[in-house]
Amino acid sequence: MELKDQFAKAIVDSKNLPSKPDNETLLKLYSLYKQSMEGDANNEPANPFDFVAKAKHDAWKGLKVNQPRKQ
Repeated sequence: MELKDQFAKAIVDSKNLPSKPDNETLLKLYSLYKQSMEGDANNEPANPFDFVAKAKHDAWKGLKVNQPRKQ
């Protein structure tokens, strides 16, 4: 099975989990999906007071490929 097919299957499987994952796991899944589909997050969330959207954006932004290393 090709990587693209495995990814498509993982998307379907993630929607049919026996129980809802905890928020940390959901953020990780969301950020990995966004990074793989759209690449690096390069904008800020539309509404800074939408804390769910901000958490999702921050998780995605944390996967940025070309970010400076922390020292």
